[in-house]
Amino acid sequence: MESSALRDVLEATRAVLFDFDGPICDVFAGKPAPDIARHLAATLATFDRSLEDKAYGTDDPMEILRLAPQAGERALQTIEDELSKAEVSAVRSAGLPVSGAVAALKAARTSGRKVAIVSNNSTACVHEFLLLHELQYLVDAVVGRAPCRPEAMKPAPDSLMHASSDLAVPLRDCTLIGDSVTDIEAARATGGRSIGFANKKGKERSLAAAGADAVVTTMVAVANALVKAS
Repeated sequence: MESSALRDVLEATRAVLFDFDGPICDVFAGKPAPDIARHLAATLATFDRSLEDKAYGTDDPMEILRLAPQAGERALQTIEDELSKAEVSAVRSAGLPVSGAVAALKAARTSGRKVAIVSNNSTACVHEFLLLHELQYLVDAVVGRAPCRPEAMKPAPDSLMHASSDLAVPLRDCTLIGDSVTDIEAARATGGRSIGFANKKGKERSLAAAGADAVVTTMVAVANALVKAS
């Protein structure tokens, strides 16, 4: 059932910002993130052996990218390039969009709202998926990871600020839909609204605790609410 909080958030929204990995696509469904992380860890270790334990201690490729600046500019550029290639390859085998995602994108556009994808994944990765599934016409702007600037990834607000500028919609009128605490934190840092997508057990509590203005367990709920908020 649609919550009053979800309805209130969307009625006050002029631009819907979708996180990519989670609300739109399960990026690493076909090529597991831990496998990519191990490859990146091995690559980073060739630049700086002192980072080897930390790099192999995480299954998250993004965390290895965050480590890379400690090994110098060449290492950072190499890890950025390798991660971007891996992401593009991964979305080609990721399967269909998340259930309800396409309906939510369509409902946002049909309602007259601007639409952007704001992601810690590479811009190339997002564009590849949109083209593969012929969804690019539903999206006004794509703001992916700023190359070689891991410090600008969410929870930093940089990408949301960029999207706001591209869409010419003030941040106070934007709502980010994301499945991680860092998404909610980024939205709060801008003064905008956020909808937490609890796509796994236990996320409802953590997303609410982070300050999400509403929490949903399916993207279908977002699509239905957008239709009613047209």
